Amino acid sequence: MLKKKKTEVYASGQHISISDDKARRVIDQIRGRSYEETLMILELMSYRAGYPILKLVYSAASNAKCNLGSDEANLVISQAEVNKGTIRKKFKPRARGHSYAIKRTACHITIVVKDISLDEYEDMYPLKK
Repeated sequence: MLKKKKTEVYASGQHISISDDKARRVIDQIRGRSYEETLMILELMSYRAGYPILKLVYSAASNAKCNLGSDEANLVISQAEVNKGTIRKKFKPRARGHSYAIKRTACHITIVVKDISLDEYEDMYPLKK
């Protein structure tokens, strides 16, 4: 019986106060790229969503280094997803006693990092009987 090693770790950020569409615009640029290339892209992007995503990528790489003992040169962003979060509603007073609703959206971001050097089987031979 062949046993497969764990090669993926993840980092997730909950209730990040950015619209999910704006965060997805940045996430689509980094999905499937290497760790170093992702860092360069995120540092040079002028979007506000870049900084929280950069922190999550750092966190996922640190989890891979701690849990799997992997090197940063072997890491690839295998999955990255953005989901809708909560919506906070505030009311702003307007003329003649009316009010105007302000909706502040949040999102949940998950970054999954894969170590491509560990993409082998733990035991290359079947168990002896």
